[in-house]
Amino acid sequence: MEEKDHRALLNQGEENELEVFGYQTQSLRRAICLTASVLTCGVLLLVFYWRPQWRVWATCIPCPLQEADTVLLRTTDEFQRYIRKKVIYLYLSTLKFPISKNPEEPLVADRHSVINHAILKPELKLRCIQVQKIRYVWDNLEKRFQKVGLLEDSHSCYDIHHMFGLGLTHEEREVRRLVCGPNAIEVEIQPIWKLLIKQVLNPFYVFQAFTLTLWMSQGYIEYSVAIIILSVISIVLTVYDLRQQSVKLHNLVEDHNKVQVTITVKGKGEQELESRLLVPGDALILPGKCSLPCDALLIDGSCVVNEGMLTGESIPVTKMPLPHMENTMPWKSHSSEDYRKHVLFCGTEVIQVKPTGQGPVRAVVLRTGYNTAKGDLVRSILYPRPLNFKLYSDAFKFIVFLACIGVVGFFYALGVYMYHRTGTLTEDGLDLWGTVPTADNCFQEVHSFASGRALPWGPLCAAMASCHSLILLDGTIQGDPLDLKMFEGTNWIMEDCNVDYCKFRTSDSNIIIKPGPKASRSPVEAITILRQFPFSSSLQRMSVVAGLAGEDHFHVYMKGAPEMLAKFCRSETVPRNFPQELRNYTMQGFRVIALAHKTLSLGKLSEVDSLSREKVESELTFLGLLIMANRLKKETKPVLKELREACIRTVMITGDNLQTAITVAKNSEMIPQGNQVILVEANEPEEFVPASVTWQLVENQENGPGKNETYINIGNSSVLPEEQGNCYHFAMSGKSYQVLFQHFNSLLPKILVNGTIFARMSPGQKSSLVEEFQKLNYYVGMCGDGANDCGALKMAHAGISLSEQEASVASPFTSKTANIECVPHLIKEGRAALVSSFGVFKYLTMYGIIQFIGASLLYWQLQLFGNYQYIVQDIAITLMVCLTMSSTHAYPKLAPYRPAGQLLSPPLLLSVLLNTCFTCIVQICAFLYVKQQPWYCEVYRYSECFLDNQSNFSTNMSLERNWTGNATLIPGSILSFESTTLWPIGTINCITVAFIFSKGKPFRKPIYTNYVFSFLLITALGLTVFIMFSDFQAIYRRMEFIPTTTSWRVSILVAALIQFCVAFFVEDAILQNRELWLLIKNKLGFCSKSQYRNWQRKLAEDPTWPPTNRTDYSGDSQNGFYINQGYESPEQIPKGKLQQGGQTTEQHFWTRL
Repeated sequence: MEEKDHRALLNQGEENELEVFGYQTQSLRRAICLTASVLTCGVLLLVFYWRPQWRVWATCIPCPLQEADTVLLRTTDEFQRYIRKKVIYLYLSTLKFPISKNPEEPLVADRHSVINHAILKPELKLRCIQVQKIRYVWDNLEKRFQKVGLLEDSHSCYDIHHMFGLGLTHEEREVRRLVCGPNAIEVEIQPIWKLLIKQVLNPFYVFQAFTLTLWMSQGYIEYSVAIIILSVISIVLTVYDLRQQSVKLHNLVEDHNKVQVTITVKGKGEQELESRLLVPGDALILPGKCSLPCDALLIDGSCVVNEGMLTGESIPVTKMPLPHMENTMPWKSHSSEDYRKHVLFCGTEVIQVKPTGQGPVRAVVLRTGYNTAKGDLVRSILYPRPLNFKLYSDAFKFIVFLACIGVVGFFYALGVYMYHRTGTLTEDGLDLWGTVPTADNCFQEVHSFASGRALPWGPLCAAMASCHSLILLDGTIQGDPLDLKMFEGTNWIMEDCNVDYCKFRTSDSNIIIKPGPKASRSPVEAITILRQFPFSSSLQRMSVVAGLAGEDHFHVYMKGAPEMLAKFCRSETVPRNFPQELRNYTMQGFRVIALAHKTLSLGKLSEVDSLSREKVESELTFLGLLIMANRLKKETKPVLKELREACIRTVMITGDNLQTAITVAKNSEMIPQGNQVILVEANEPEEFVPASVTWQLVENQENGPGKNETYINIGNSSVLPEEQGNCYHFAMSGKSYQVLFQHFNSLLPKILVNGTIFARMSPGQKSSLVEEFQKLNYYVGMCGDGANDCGALKMAHAGISLSEQEASVASPFTSKTANIECVPHLIKEGRAALVSSFGVFKYLTMYGIIQFIGASLLYWQLQLFGNYQYIVQDIAITLMVCLTMSSTHAYPKLAPYRPAGQLLSPPLLLSVLLNTCFTCIVQICAFLYVKQQPWYCEVYRYSECFLDNQSNFSTNMSLERNWTGNATLIPGSILSFESTTLWPIGTINCITVAFIFSKGKPFRKPIYTNYVFSFLLITALGLTVFIMFSDFQAIYRRMEFIPTTTSWRVSILVAALIQFCVAFFVEDAILQNRELWLLIKNKLGFCSKSQYRNWQRKLAEDPTWPPTNRTDYSGDSQNGFYINQGYESPEQIPKGKLQQGGQTTEQHFWTRL
């Protein structure tokens, strides 16, 4: 058997990629395992439950996947998790109509469909597996499991329209339904008994049951009962929480399965049915407002949908029909446009449909069930990807070490533990500043909106009134805020078509734009938007085809990024000073949009629908510029200043113009005053010229009189001022980033170390940039507010969405306030949580060690702590303290350095080690010193001596009589002077380490602000001291103590106090002394191993970096810094301190989107 027959990949190249291995069950092996399970009282079954791969390896033998009855799946990530699945058979003989058994006759119309390849004839059956709610069938042609429940991506536009446009036959629908399963996103409400069993079989509770058995065998009945009660409460609360989550998720998706839809069945016409009966390939009719029960591909008409559930933006999105094209190219790549504009996603809301006049709006079902966008979202909740926090791996190593110590003690006891600028840094709304029209290849006088004069009629006004994606919904204009502000600037109004629509040569589905009462006089009575080519962030433009009332021809209006739009205009219509004029406005922080126009000579209205975007968007006339002011939010500067003072690096990633981004960065002081900016412009290789990268230094120009904006000029200086201490920032566009990524990949890290501004970035480039920063060992935070940010938000270590919609789908964190104040707040809370986690971990470790040392000393002479001694220490004191220890709030000021990021860091390990040493010293000294006391005797050996000498140290005669009368009732192995001495020392030690490990400033507020924790600490200490010094018979009998002299009790208290003082001094003055550790690191020559730190040190030693005012070419050994061998040499680089902005940058930065 070859390896390739036994192993294959599911979902190759996708995020949920899995390896699948084939196995055949062996009866003899199963019988042996069953016998072993009986002999081990079910322990083997429990192990198989925890490790499903062991069960497969024990009961099955490897075989080719084609013959397997059991498959073992393994994730290809670092966790290598296993899943066991049985191969099941589906039989087409269960269908209620005859099916051809001829192998040459396909069962579904699409001959290349995986369904035809999966069904065996003449048996009429197929093999499949169900993995994480997705069904995979065995493809007998490809010899691998393939996903079903969706149409193949290989279909062309022609196939979609002609194979599925008229609907499927009744027989084909039944075959597809059997193979693909129902179109349902069903979340089972887990029965309580099943959740209970899962919790009880958790390794933690199994271990708890084992330890309880040991405790009860030692006579610790009350203690065991207390632990059982706590465990039951924990299980009940966990089951309740899981049940509530299950019910909530079930209710969230339940309505999805109950939608009534209308489809077209070939040969039978329209048919109404439940959405769960839909199959891929069905022709779905969209009547109007509805919730989409599946992913569908729009083929006729257009519609407006709300994709807030997916993107977090409630802005209506216009969907266009898939074009009719004769080529065989896959439909997703029929042009350079975004294919998503043709797809209606499951769970989104259709808020408006626009038939083309040839019939209703129709779509072909693309994906069903858990294959849909909503299904994928629900699956990500049901099967979350495990997080690989270093804290977990460090904690596991530490616990294994403690477990080894515990095992040794056990045997010993037997013998004797990145920002989008718009809407993130700047105000949400844009103010219209003015327009700059063109005429005769020249820019004309600026029209200022502040003047109050109406925008004069002309092609520029027509473009602003019609080139947008706004819709009229219930009498209200809705859409993108930028489009809305631009439209309002024209003073035109929008109306639905009425009985007069014929007058404007349009259908009742089009929108009519008319001059409003305040609009300037216009010879045009109305404008009708006939066709839209929606805006795409990758294309940076949108266009419309419109008709003007009274005219026989049509008009194309286009708007977009000025640099992009100029490429589609005839060169003679673009003013010669276009670059200078554009720079003039962008340098002042304005947002600039360009507009263009051309006339179409078409004979019929129907020809508009067949126009391609490439034909429409060509040979246009440049109309002018629309200037919009976008002010900084008042919170932006203070937040960026706070982050800068905390040495947290900030980076801007935006879709705006590069010069605008630089100006915003300077005005917001993301680039501090006096720092230099270097423009990085990279160009693709041409026929005889290799790829190149040009470095240009940007010089500041003083602000104009009475103005707040910063003006920028491209300077010719080739030397950075030395006094600035290498305070420089790189700025580049998305185009340059892409060229650097492809042709200067080894140069990219050197730029990113000081890269601050990335403009005109597409969504894919944003995600790529975040990933590149992560490769440099930065911890990347991302703050964004739009759909274009979703990929980067998911990619970042911590993503914050400022959207008020369901943006938590894309981002782990969602801010209720739409500004960046949430960023430092999240960092403070994250740091406080990290410090609290380490503190609790250290406390629990020390608590276990304290008890271990005390118990080990008692085991030395075959003694034990008492039942109630454990109960008071574990439950009354330690449990309560531990639950409230982490409740201290974050410190209000952001510290200029981060807390220790590793659990196994020297300060933490030394803290545990030194406190262990202090505990050992005090407890051993107390253990030995008590034996030297004149009143001491070994109770377990000399009970008579103990009784005779009881009066020597008893302070209460009635207590003496009771003790002497009942001493024989207490087991000698528990009643001892050693346990009476060690218990209060250990208990006070537990209380004091809780105080010592609850450090406040600089990451958390002082301990006294955590009122509950402080109260519990004081109460626990008071209770311990009270038990020590009380002479109440009931307390001493229950606690199983022997009364001692008052002077000895005071000695115990003094010893505990001295230990606390020493431990507190060592922890606070030495282990938490940052300056001391930095000094030690410098003396030992320790350097950070992070990639970005290494690059900083290398570049700091290079006198030629950064390059300015020059051009480097790909493959140029003289100028190409990306191939400089000095940077790639493994030799030790001389140590040097790189100063950026006058302070060391922390291993954090927040990408601002």
